[in-house]
Amino acid sequence: MRPGEISLAHNGVLFLDEFTEWDRRALEMLREPLETGVVHIARSAGRTEFPARFQLVAAMNPCPCGWAGDTSGRCNCSAESIQRYRSRISGPILDRVDLHVHVQRLPPAELRPDAPPGESSTLVRERVLAARDRQLNRASTINSRLQPREVMCDCRLAADDQLLLETAVERLQLSARAMHRILRVARTIADLDDSPDIATTHLAEALGYRPATPYA
Repeated sequence: MRPGEISLAHNGVLFLDEFTEWDRRALEMLREPLETGVVHIARSAGRTEFPARFQLVAAMNPCPCGWAGDTSGRCNCSAESIQRYRSRISGPILDRVDLHVHVQRLPPAELRPDAPPGESSTLVRERVLAARDRQLNRASTINSRLQPREVMCDCRLAADDQLLLETAVERLQLSARAMHRILRVARTIADLDDSPDIATTHLAEALGYRPATPYA
């Protein structure tokens, strides 16, 4: 037995393009390693465990034609076909995706060679490394690896923000797993902001990455 793609991506990034086109059984196999960081392979010759702690990044179109939500109005997909298309990704898999980001089509002016540049990768890297150091100094691990008991300790909220979180979880019908992931994301946003506490803005941003209807 040899390690597969998710073990080859250990301590790195596993990028899946055209997410909805992957075999559903293969995607469902991601559930265990996304939670535990290991993958178990059972064959007639025996059972083997491979490391599989990776960061999953997936991309998909918003609908079969790819134009749903675009300001041009070019999408002619029916609501039923869009729902069928998006339902190819199961709820348990979406539950394990921390950030759901809808990327709008860039206007042509922003694609010009002389367009103003965005923030450089060097500055972003420095900010990320500083946030990572804060996490290691606080909990001896990064936020994504905090256990539920540690989440409740290191990701404490003010009373009003706790009520906001509970209200959002109830309205969006989110699982306990999703709630803990929201807290980890909010704590990370606060670390990137060099904030010792999770503020309302940090929690609100984290909630914004967890839509009730995925990719709507």
